Amino acid sequence: MVYTVTAMFITKTEKIIADKFIKDGYIILKVEDSKRLRKLQNFIVKSISKNTKNKKSNLDILNSYYMNKRNKDLNQSRLRIYNNINNNQNFRKDFYFLAKHGLDAIVGNELVMQNKINLSIQNPNDHSSLLNMHADTWSGDSPYEVVVWLPMVDAYKSKSMYILPAKYLKKFQKIFLKNQSNQKYLYSKLKKYFHWLEIKFGEVLIFNQTLPHGNIVNKVNETRWSLNCRFKSIFSPYEDKKLGEFFEPITIKPATKIGLKYKLPS
Repeated sequence: MVYTVTAMFITKTEKIIADKFIKDGYIILKVEDSKRLRKLQNFIVKSISKNTKNKKSNLDILNSYYMNKRNKDLNQSRLRIYNNINNNQNFRKDFYFLAKHGLDAIVGNELVMQNKINLSIQNPNDHSSLLNMHADTWSGDSPYEVVVWLPMVDAYKSKSMYILPAKYLKKFQKIFLKNQSNQKYLYSKLKKYFHWLEIKFGEVLIFNQTLPHGNIVNKVNETRWSLNCRFKSIFSPYEDKKLGEFFEPITIKPATKIGLKYKLPS
């Protein structure tokens, strides 16, 4: 069902964000709280660096991680840091506030958030950390969700990710119908339409997860660190990932709380 919108009571800034997101399917914004960002980065660095007197900057420590960690040991380290992140009670809250106004403009202000924040670490020439071209909705995610993708270092070229802009979705659908089972075929036909995203540390990406996206082998001589998490409006339709199982309410308003508890007198 397609709805015609006759009125949009939003601010000029919200309209700019909304129009950009609808046009491209993604938007890169400056994080809204640099102190919270540094706090998250410091937490990750402390999880990997035993030497608290290290004179290197956080970015140097993260970028040069590959020099101290072999690719075959990478997933074990990633899981340990992932658990540290998700055992920290304030980490998800700080993550949310880095993109709050962008989420308000794109998704709404009564949100549910993924229970766990995902961590990706991609060393140079590491073939074990690849995400082939995919759209999250192909594996049970709701089209009403968005992904917030936050790099802990500068992400560029093969150290970043690619995405198919929304204007090429019809072209993708035609190619997909011809040979939907062959990933290499699909990638080769769409490669020239992909946008390689350049996202600096201090910026955050919000993207429409119905768009095909992925990464390739990192050929930049630096390790990529990124976090990602899904958000959606609490009353929007769910697919395989349900409220209470995969998502948790984070910004429910008083009127909604009252309404959910209300029972008509009998």
